[in-house]
Amino acid sequence: MPVRRPGRARPDRPAADGTGAPAGLRRLSDYAWRLLVLAGAAYLVLIVLGKFHLITLAAFLAMVITSVIRPLVDRVARVLPRPLAVLTGLAVALLVPAGLLALVGETVANELSGLTREFQGGLDRLEKALEGAPLHIAHGTFDDLQRKVSDFVAEHRSTLISTAVSGAGRVVEVATGAALALFMSVFFLHSGERMWRWTAGQLPAAAGDHLDRGGRAAWRTFAGYTRGIFIVAISNAIMVGIALLLLRVPLALPLTVLEFFASFVPLVGSPIAMLVASLVALAARGPVIAIVVLALIVVIGQIEGHLLHPLVMSWAVSLHPVVVAVSVLVGSISAGVIGAVVAVPAVSVVWSVYAELRGPERPGVPPP
Repeated sequence: MPVRRPGRARPDRPAADGTGAPAGLRRLSDYAWRLLVLAGAAYLVLIVLGKFHLITLAAFLAMVITSVIRPLVDRVARVLPRPLAVLTGLAVALLVPAGLLALVGETVANELSGLTREFQGGLDRLEKALEGAPLHIAHGTFDDLQRKVSDFVAEHRSTLISTAVSGAGRVVEVATGAALALFMSVFFLHSGERMWRWTAGQLPAAAGDHLDRGGRAAWRTFAGYTRGIFIVAISNAIMVGIALLLLRVPLALPLTVLEFFASFVPLVGSPIAMLVASLVALAARGPVIAIVVLALIVVIGQIEGHLLHPLVMSWAVSLHPVVVAVSVLVGSISAGVIGAVVAVPAVSVVWSVYAELRGPERPGVPPP
């Protein structure tokens, strides 16, 4: 009979349940089914939000409006009653974009005739350049391409008309969503804090406290991200506008506005807008100016990535660039351009809520 030597303990073996499964495997299985439940719940939430996409987008737009103009409303409310402060903030939020769009329309209308001649001359110069070395494209290739485009439009005229009609219906839907977003933002700005306290107060004390902590963390992150992306978009638009004016590229103001709105799509929006500007520069100013505009993509991208985002987004949740890229890709595949815009703030909010609820309680968190 073997005798155990004193002082030599057997190595520990992982504990097993009645089925003989190791403890590590059981722990992994516990995490796995919980993750599956969370994934299923998230999928159901996305389905419900997709069914009511108009209300979802209106609520998202209302929160964007609230986060951007709430600092202005709070400052005005120090000297005016809260309802008048809300009306002042909404008036600014409506009149500034309306005036900007009117200025863009007037600019396009004034430059349209001259721009058409510049485009035609630029296309002729481009065609002659492509016919020479080193490409030696056959003469008349562009005329054949234009004829094919005209034939395609003539053959598919009914389809194009039906698409335009459906697009008109989409415009009505967008207008309805915008009106709903404006209606919701009025109440968010006027009594959002009271609405939130009432919502958290309908739950039991423990659940209400967790909801309050998570909701306030989500709002801080969302508001910080939204205000930050506005500052980044304005900075990009100013840099692009100054460069296009110095290069004397036509439609500098509309292209600047395009850059501003494109900056709301992280990573890909600004380069796409600059590509459009480079095409305009190619047709109107020639290939040299177009190459300079293309070089602006790299310069502005470096300034945005290494200066603006680290400085401006410091109050929002920081996400790794890989997470941002994957979020934009998944959002664009799921819901197109809208999904690409919503993906990054949604991921930031989810991560901030998780980090807040995972950490210790912090009593007396001030309202957003």
